Amino acid sequence: MGTENVSIFRSDEDENVALIFGVTGLVGREIVKTLLTSKPRWRIYGVARNPDIDSMTKMYSFISCDLLNASETKQKLSPLQETVSHVFWVTWSGEYPLDSDECCLQNRAMLANALDAILPNAKRLKHFSLQTGMKHYVSLVGETLTRRDLCYYSEECPRKSSGRNFYYVLEDLLKEKISGNSVVWSVQRPGLLMGSSTRTLYNFMGSLCVYGAMCKYLNLPFVFGGSRECWEESYIDGSDANLVAEQHIFAATSGSVRDKGEAFNAINGVGFTWKEIWPEIGRKLGVQVNETKMFDEGFSIAREMGERKHVWDEIVVKERLVRTDIESLANWVFLDVLFRCPVKLLGTRDKIDSFGFKRKYRTLDSILYWIDVMRDEKLIPL
Repeated sequence: MGTENVSIFRSDEDENVALIFGVTGLVGREIVKTLLTSKPRWRIYGVARNPDIDSMTKMYSFISCDLLNASETKQKLSPLQETVSHVFWVTWSGEYPLDSDECCLQNRAMLANALDAILPNAKRLKHFSLQTGMKHYVSLVGETLTRRDLCYYSEECPRKSSGRNFYYVLEDLLKEKISGNSVVWSVQRPGLLMGSSTRTLYNFMGSLCVYGAMCKYLNLPFVFGGSRECWEESYIDGSDANLVAEQHIFAATSGSVRDKGEAFNAINGVGFTWKEIWPEIGRKLGVQVNETKMFDEGFSIAREMGERKHVWDEIVVKERLVRTDIESLANWVFLDVLFRCPVKLLGTRDKIDSFGFKRKYRTLDSILYWIDVMRDEKLIPL
């Protein structure tokens, strides 16, 4: 399938037609896979700047598009406006710091250009599912961050008044653009995403697996470098990309979500601590596991691994892996920040449960599953 078919395609009245923005990312890929096995059948269009390196784009009509270019976006997407029934927005630009005016403006421009291209004659559009994140509940600037008493954030928590959050900008833009028609829109807020992609800036699984592979190759201990609180206490929710994809589709198709602007935490639902699961992760990756020496508060993964790009290049050649630069999988600074998170960012699943979505995952199971997937995809060694 290709973009050459976009302009001539007209949907049957009852056919579901999905338009996925960010189709090559962690969740976008899983939405495609889930829709392909769903009944009734779906016709799928996926948008990203560049196609994936694997065969995924053979499964749907891929549209290469720079969403920051308004004229290009209108040219490539407006032919779909009379056919699309469901939109999934699982993309964002991380060019600028998250809590910055530039980040807000750039992400707003991307969504605005897309909406201007598909909304004018969107006669069949039923639902727009927007993905943001659990960072909706905190600000990283403009306030003093402390580890307060354990708190589980619900979707009704008020916005933070300090700082800037592009999630708010996207929600407000959707409300403004869709307020005058019958399209329902919802928001999915995942926590720490776990999936397989070479197109994700904050790629937890890629970072973890490359770190483990390099530790194994160099015969180094698999050390958790972070704060003691982050080691011993639950402070963040895992979000399996499969679960988040399923929740997007549930919100868009189940009929349970009828009010515009409904927001849902999209989290695994079972808490964890790194101290509990780190040994099992290490054993899965085949690295040295010394349970008395796994934690080192002064250890920096970025410092220890940042100058060892050549090691990953050697592993890729030796293990005959898919040729990937280390930067496309691993973000060492992200791991260091994640393992030293200054706040607890835990959510409740009460709302999505009450709407009838009951799927839950154990985060350790998610991690072990995605290690197997990345091995099967030849992204990391056995």
